[in-house]
Amino acid sequence: MTTFGALTSGERTYRIVDLPAFAGPKLARLPWLHRILLENVLRKAGPAAPEAAGAILAWLDTGTSEAEIPFSPTRVMMHDTTCVPALVDIAGLRAALAEAGHDPARLAPILPVDVSVDHSIAVDHFGTADALARNMARELDRNAERYRLMKWATRALTGVRVHPPGTGIMHTLNLERLASVVTTGVEDGVEWAMPDTLIGTDSHTPMINGIGVLAWGVGGLEAEGALFGVPTTLRVPDVVGVRLTGALRDGCLATDLALTVTQRLRRLDLADRFVEFFGPGVATLSASERAVIANMTPEFGANSGYFPIDARTLDYLTATGRPAEHVALVRDYAQRQGLWFDPDARPRYTDEIEIALDAVEMSLAGPRRPQDRLSPAATRTALAAIRPLDASRNANAGAPPDGAVAIAAVTSCTNTSDPRLIVAAGLLARKARQRGLVPPAWVKTSLAPGSPTAERYLRRAGVLDDLAAIGFDIVGYGCTTCIGNSGPLTPAIETAMAERGILPVAVLSGNRNFPGRVHPQIEAGFLASPPLVVAYALAGDVDRDILTDPIGHDRDGRPVHLAALWPTSAEIEAATAAAADPADYDAAYALAEASEAWETLDAPSGALFPWDEASTYIRRAPFASAGEGSRLGHLRAHPILVVGDDITTDHISPAGAIGRSSAAARHLVGRGDDPADLNVYAARRGNFEVMLRGLFTNKTVRNLLDPAIPPGSTIHAPSGAMLPLFEAAARYRAEGYSVVVVAGERYGMGSSRDWAAKGVALLGVRAVLALGFERIHRSNLIGMGILPLRLPAEAGPAALALASGDEIEIEAAPEKLAPRASVAVAIHRRDGRIDRIVATAAIETSLEIEILAAGGVLPLILRRASQPANSADRQGAPVLALRSST
Repeated sequence: MTTFGALTSGERTYRIVDLPAFAGPKLARLPWLHRILLENVLRKAGPAAPEAAGAILAWLDTGTSEAEIPFSPTRVMMHDTTCVPALVDIAGLRAALAEAGHDPARLAPILPVDVSVDHSIAVDHFGTADALARNMARELDRNAERYRLMKWATRALTGVRVHPPGTGIMHTLNLERLASVVTTGVEDGVEWAMPDTLIGTDSHTPMINGIGVLAWGVGGLEAEGALFGVPTTLRVPDVVGVRLTGALRDGCLATDLALTVTQRLRRLDLADRFVEFFGPGVATLSASERAVIANMTPEFGANSGYFPIDARTLDYLTATGRPAEHVALVRDYAQRQGLWFDPDARPRYTDEIEIALDAVEMSLAGPRRPQDRLSPAATRTALAAIRPLDASRNANAGAPPDGAVAIAAVTSCTNTSDPRLIVAAGLLARKARQRGLVPPAWVKTSLAPGSPTAERYLRRAGVLDDLAAIGFDIVGYGCTTCIGNSGPLTPAIETAMAERGILPVAVLSGNRNFPGRVHPQIEAGFLASPPLVVAYALAGDVDRDILTDPIGHDRDGRPVHLAALWPTSAEIEAATAAAADPADYDAAYALAEASEAWETLDAPSGALFPWDEASTYIRRAPFASAGEGSRLGHLRAHPILVVGDDITTDHISPAGAIGRSSAAARHLVGRGDDPADLNVYAARRGNFEVMLRGLFTNKTVRNLLDPAIPPGSTIHAPSGAMLPLFEAAARYRAEGYSVVVVAGERYGMGSSRDWAAKGVALLGVRAVLALGFERIHRSNLIGMGILPLRLPAEAGPAALALASGDEIEIEAAPEKLAPRASVAVAIHRRDGRIDRIVATAAIETSLEIEILAAGGVLPLILRRASQPANSADRQGAPVLALRSST
């Protein structure tokens, strides 16, 4: 059976894994993403390749599989707020190696790592021409200590490259600059061609699926494992095929489709499943429109939202300045390997659904979840789920009413990476400016594109000044409001909240709107396309049907409706085409990369990071060590926290501003920090003591052990005392008690942040029992040695009705665990009754059992790094050399 072959593209010949020769007619029946996985195992799995490849082909028989396969990505991506905690781990593990008498440099990455600095810039200044410069200066001033750690990593760790502040959002940078779709490499003097693949420490990593690159998001812990030789394994994945038909109607945008897809797919159980788009409708979408949809993969609950390679992919690569010879290689490789998209093809899928593009309508999502799509006409009704809007809370016409738009942000990789979307926002701004419309003074407006290239094409399109004229000046090239770095609210909004109790609302072109995520004081948020964000900013509130009610009145007092401002598809296409210049991309990124502030930033060097005990940003974490052993076994534990459905990683471990009255603030101020500038939790992820104090403090979190328990607290059962979680956990630990967490459906949805698992681990939690887990958080729990158990449908938190004093007994000996094994659980009631249920181990692979048995991925990394190079542990790393597996 022939596995390897040759490909000639232009004047070069490459060695390739010959997929058509290996798979024969079965290749065309596989989902396109399975074809990429097949290539990966044939090229990288060494002796295990025949069995793994056979398992992928055998998947065709049933559309599902229990077989495990290895996956070897070509690269890893991180951003600053996932990179910093990972680097703190790495620095701690290197210190532990040195303390044990080993060379710390033995812990070195085996994959290249690109790090974007995008999660730290905040909207401190807005609505002025100098807002960008002022916000960037403030960013560096606040975060210099964290950035020094990152710069140390570029000197101490081979293959780590940091893209400095101002170079844009991780996923846009990947789309426009880093992703190759097809990559090449030299092995033993032979040049190979292969698919570009990656894992990224952000849940929105699948955005790159939009241009045919197979990638998915992982937690920082899983990425650390991949970097240091812990194999990445997965079951041959189930794939849900989404067949697209028709074409989007005039006036409908990629955002509207993305929200529709999210609503439809969230109705399915997509845990640990992949999604692939196929059908004739795919061919009508540009690559950048596809990327908008793929970006919402974590919101619809899957691992991927994959679009295969086709002519639209090549158009995108050309438009973003990739060399013509590389674009030709992508075409030649994809067509030769059976990776080229055919709109008439019907591969085998586990399940299928169909979405008609011509049925998509203008959409919002909210006010608390991205899957809750609605018509813009329904904002009043949607807000009633929080509380009905009340006109009695309104004051004079110049003051914010109930339902006022407090934040209007054109932000996020999701919708600013498609030039058509922000050009559309600019065209709406132009028409509004011509009519004399401006947002009310209480609206905090901002424009934060994902790419520094945006400024160039917006200026060339002639709409940059129009956006600025109505308050949408560029405030930064980063995540800003979408990640919670929205800065302070306007004084008018804060006054109206304090004096009249209004319900403020955020409208943003982001991907998440969980309560408190955008701003700690904002519970309601609507996701919208960039032009619709601008329209709501002009309106000033959501207490209207924006489709039919006037947005405002022009200089002559005439009402102005949305229809008069909304750009047509032809207008958007013409402005975008006039603005396009492929040379912009290299030029804009080169200028941003040549940051003088970054170049002159002082940073340490050497194999070991020099810890500073006085630091409140970077502290050596207790879990970056050999650890305390496995948390598995027979346990009887107090529930330290019981929560309901849809507890996100934002609820668990906040990213936004540190409140002045919080336990974290008291800790920082007690160590000399300025109470007026405590930064955000995301910037403090290198300090475990701060993050521990922020756990579950979101004001919407309810500990169901007792309705009187405030967020971030619990009842210490032995004493009956109501305490902050971290204090109760310390007591339980000192007294020798185990603790667990109990939760409802979709526990851990949202961001990939590993601190949602690290923090729970620091509480001493040995198991989390939930009705359902989101994939990345489930993986992060395992990475910290915490056992995830899936409760039966009839035994959720409400049915269990746990109270302080109840105890949970779990039989989870490592030798008895297996993927998806049954686990006996007994509820010992404080009145002596015992209720018995059977849970399911939320474990997908045998490697995850190994990680749990080791006490987590960090102890496993340390153990492997401590072994001689020829030991079995060290040889457990992924095969890095290209080798024949015929």
